[in-house]
Parts: sequence; C-alpha cells; structure tokens
Amino acid sequence: MADHQRMRIHPVDLEAGGRHRPTAPLVPGGSFRSDKGDPAAQPQQPPSHGHLPPPPPRRVAPPVPPLPPPKRRRGCCCRLICCVLVTVVLLAVLAAAAVGALYLVFDPKAPRYSVDRLSVSAFQVDPTLTATARFDVTVTATNPNARIGIYYEAGSSLSVWYDAHRLARGALPAFYQGHRNTTVLAVVMAGQAQLGGAVMSALQDAQRTGAVPLVFRADVPVRVELGSLRLWKVTSRVRCDLVVDSLGVNNPVNIKASNCKFSLKL
Repeated sequence: MADHQRMRIHPVDLEAGGRHRPTAPLVPGGSFRSDKGDPAAQPQQPPSHGHLPPPPPRRVAPPVPPLPPPKRRRGCCCRLICCVLVTVVLLAVLAAAAVGALYLVFDPKAPRYSVDRLSVSAFQVDPTLTATARFDVTVTATNPNARIGIYYEAGSSLSVWYDAHRLARGALPAFYQGHRNTTVLAVVMAGQAQLGGAVMSALQDAQRTGAVPLVFRADVPVRVELGSLRLWKVTSRVRCDLVVDSLGVNNPVNIKASNCKFSLKL
C-alpha cells in the first residue's frame, strides 16, 4: 500500500511544442481578482455630505528677490561737468589776467580823427534831379599811444552823405602810423546820387540859411601792433557829423560844426 500511495513526479518539457500546457487560466475571464484581493470587496468610506475633502497643501515658492537697480553714471557726468567748468573758469581768469597785464604795460588809448577841411570842386544837379559831386577832404588821424602802432590796410571806404543819400565816396591809402604820431591825409571823393524833389528843396533851403548838414563816414581795416606783436585785423569806424555853410563850387567851405565818433568792429 505504501508503494501505491507514493506520488511520482515526472519532469515536463516546457519547450516540447506546448504539450502538457495548462489550458485553463488561473483566474477566470472577466475577473479582477489578484493576489491583493478583490477591489470590490474593499470597504468603502461613506461620502461626506456638503463638505469636500480639504485640498492637499500647496508648496509656495519663495519670493524672487528684485534685481538691483543699474548703477547710474550721474557721478561720472557730474565730475566731468565740474572739471570742464573749472577749466573754463581758470582759462577765463588767465585771459583776464593777461589782458590786465597788457593794459597796464601798453596803456592803450583810442585814436582820434577829425575832418579839418572840405572843399567842393564840383556839385551840380541835372533836370532828372541826379546830383554829381566832388569833394576834397582833409582828414587828420592821431595815434596818442606811446607803445602801440597802427597799420592802416587797403580796402577802406570813405563817404559823404546828405540825409540818406550818398553824395560821394573815396578811400584811404595804406600806411603805418607810429607811436604818438599825427597823420594828415588829403582824400578826393566823388560820386552821384538820385535826389527827390523834397530832398532837393530841403537842400536849397539849408544852403540859403547857411547850415547844410553832412555826414562823413569811414570804415578802415587796421591792425594794432603791440611792441613786436601784430594783432588780428579789425575795422575802425569813424562817423563825423558836420555842418557847413554851403556847397558852393570853388568857394571856401566853412565847417561850422564837427563831431567825430570812433568805434571798432571786431
């Protein structure tokens, strides 16, 4: 009996073409059972009435620190502006000191000008009221400076005016005027002017009264010499307000009043 109840185990060849393979599944089809048991058989928690389960806590990211503001260059700009201003002030102070020193050394004085003589060699008016005039003018230029010379250069312009009409024009010769020098220049001036009827009547009335107003103007380019240094060119402007007794031809003209003003055009 013992021999018949003894179980025999025979090896099974799994690679032998599927013979002796079990055909029934271990778990019946449509079943969701597993070794963990049936999920349908798990106890269910009763749903809460009117209250949802609290959400899981969220992890809040730490705030990002703001970026530092860019560094301004205001400090550099302020320093640059201060340096420029200081430089300009220093240059202005040095220039003022140099001008002051030159003024003390050379003691500059303005030149003086006058019209000493005026004679009329021609003055006639045609039927069209065109006046033709010719004047011989004597101009005196005085340089009162002891250390400053004056170069009168070419390109000057002289003129004689009645009211707003230029009667004649001329020019000075180029010359050099030394220290404390007085130069007398004889200038011939000629020209034509178109006069209106009212202007001609006023001129005739002025001659009858013996007080004809004239204006002598001179624009002369000059260079000032300080010692051995010759400065840049400037324009010397002279205006002389004259009153003569008449414009008679070949008759001596008496200058009754003369007032000359001098200025420089840089």
